[in-house]
Amino acid sequence: MPRAARQKSESGVYHVLLRGIGQQNIFEDDEDRNRFIATLARYKKEHEFEIQAYCLMGNHVHLLMRDPSQQLDLIMKKIACSYAWYFNWKYERVGHLFQDRFKSEPVEDDRYYLTVLRYIHQNPHKAGVAATDNYKWSSYNEYVDKMQIADTDFALKLLGGREIFISFMREDENTQCLDTSERTRITDERAIEIIKKTAK
Repeated sequence: MPRAARQKSESGVYHVLLRGIGQQNIFEDDEDRNRFIATLARYKKEHEFEIQAYCLMGNHVHLLMRDPSQQLDLIMKKIACSYAWYFNWKYERVGHLFQDRFKSEPVEDDRYYLTVLRYIHQNPHKAGVAATDNYKWSSYNEYVDKMQIADTDFALKLLGGREIFISFMREDENTQCLDTSERTRITDERAIEIIKKTAK
């Protein structure tokens, strides 16, 4: 069955989700996380896209990207292949690291842009890993303090500055953006039970 065509963004802005195969961790330590950020920086320079937000979780990554060249597939392929090569080499493993192709959704208006921005930064808090403002592996601190790879100007201008950004990030975000949950597989025996019960 052919894959559905990826939905193009007229604004060039995308919310991207890259996750480990079978919910596998894609980061084992800080060296891995630093390597992924360095990989983002490398291809950002090469393809001239913007990273307006990011969050590295244990088994997935969220990115808010602006890609004027509309080469998202190529960019993400390079990022995923480069990091997977490093990860497989380091941990002496073979095979796929990432599940299928990355997921993405277009972000076409300022209101949804801010929703995604907050959703990405609140990921560690929602997962019970760390407070939003105390998580080292997201772009939150780049908005507040030091720059690394995030392009913060657009969002800060949209919100009206750093203080408003901090306040905005403290508000609960309940909108479900790209879904990271996996469909639960059931055993054949359980499926037979369900069929028998439903079909009598």
